Amino acid sequence: MKQREQALLLIRKAAEDEALLVEVVSAAKISNEIYGFHGQQAAEKLLKALLSEYSIPFPRTHNLRLLMDLLMDAGHPLPAPLADLDVLTAYGTLFRYEDIPLETQFDRNAVLALIRELRAHVEKQISAG
Repeated sequence: MKQREQALLLIRKAAEDEALLVEVVSAAKISNEIYGFHGQQAAEKLLKALLSEYSIPFPRTHNLRLLMDLLMDAGHPLPAPLADLDVLTAYGTLFRYEDIPLETQFDRNAVLALIRELRAHVEKQISAG
């Protein structure tokens, strides 16, 4: 698969996770762990789409900070509002099998806004390429 094709596929797959986030943002039956997981998955796919577009090799990982650092090291840092995107990493790893600590603040609308901002950035970069 060519780099551009892979990038576009990852964007489409991330859109599926984002669509789920939109549908369940107010759903009490859906736990914050599950909501966070799909937020992490959307972010991971979007970051990997950008890496693919720039032909930057990346490992199989759920670590958003690692993916963000690969982009930065290659001269493609994310905009400042996305600097804390890696807080979602725990939802793709640790919180898949453990409960979120009670003191953890979780704002579904903020997660959704972050994913939308990341998607807009990725789509802009890819359309400019």
